[in-house]
Amino acid sequence: MKPSKTSKQWMREHVSDPYVQLAQKAGYRSRAAYKLLEIDERDHLLKPGMVVVDLGATPGGWSQVAATRVGQAGKVIALDLLPLDPLAGVTFIQGDFREESVLHQLESALAGRSVGLVISDMAPNISGIVSADQARAMYLAELAMEFALEHLTPEGSFLVKVFQGAGFEAYLKNMRQHFVRVVSRKPKASRDRSSEVYLLASGTLENSGNP
Repeated sequence: MKPSKTSKQWMREHVSDPYVQLAQKAGYRSRAAYKLLEIDERDHLLKPGMVVVDLGATPGGWSQVAATRVGQAGKVIALDLLPLDPLAGVTFIQGDFREESVLHQLESALAGRSVGLVISDMAPNISGIVSADQARAMYLAELAMEFALEHLTPEGSFLVKVFQGAGFEAYLKNMRQHFVRVVSRKPKASRDRSSEVYLLASGTLENSGNP
């Protein structure tokens, strides 16, 4: 099949992207590593010895950053529907985060340890139907927040990618009802035209619970 004009344009932009070039030179799996690096430099999320859960981990850029910063005393558990090539210091579970059986695998891997940080860069497969894609993206974000509220330590943090659009304001309002502090981050590695934004929540409230 002949590549479309859009796909050719994306490939040209991708190849010339400075963050793609930086990631290749530094050995990161993806340019997304620089999003987490920038947020961590600002908000100091990753600490030695911490337990981190990375949702939507493939190809592994965020897990690489997390594993390096939590060190051997820490633990990174990554999950994705797609396979992930092995990464040092990362336990990987392949499966659909929406399925109970996969959640059970994730909880078993935690082995009773509380989580200091949940990071979610999950996004649905894009259909091109904006309303449907936005609804699926917000649903994944909701599932990620439910998991974070159930497994985070009281002082833990939750970093999630969301897309501005239908459901965004309601999600933000819900997040503020469950966490002490909620801020938004738009790292430099996020493309300007993208509607993605990262919400960072920290400190679960004592009366938090799934609505």
